[in-house]
Amino acid sequence: MNYPIFEVQRPDYLLSTDPARLDLAVIHHFLTNCYWSPGIPRSIVERAVAGSVGFGIYTTAGAQVGFGRVITDGATFGYLADVFVLPEQRGRGLGRWLVEGMLAHPSLQGFRTWLLATQDAHGLYAHYGFRPLPHPERYLVSPRAHPYPTSPAAG
Repeated sequence: MNYPIFEVQRPDYLLSTDPARLDLAVIHHFLTNCYWSPGIPRSIVERAVAGSVGFGIYTTAGAQVGFGRVITDGATFGYLADVFVLPEQRGRGLGRWLVEGMLAHPSLQGFRTWLLATQDAHGLYAHYGFRPLPHPERYLVSPRAHPYPTSPAAG
């Protein structure tokens, strides 16, 4: 599903869902080195980004410094995934701004449920109404020990 491009400007930064702006090298480098997707092949990152609504944060010079994506059916459910701000850009409120932008996209309104998983950013997301699952016994997960293909062609 294609969504209209959503952009918000603030001094020194642009938040945009324009897929042409996304720097897949920056996104892949961060994701392959973070706790939730270590070693993820670039081809998998490309597919994940293509199948989601991607949000980038850019400096006025055009360098990508943040990213997040919404996995959605476009009507009832949104999952915030792969949200990050590069370490050298942290402390400027960009993480909050990114989450605000993701939740404010005009085409992503009226959902029954927003969901996410985090190891260390509970405080950030609590500010936007996220809380632990009210009935965790209703949710199931099927984790894979080795989710990424190991062949050289996969990455």
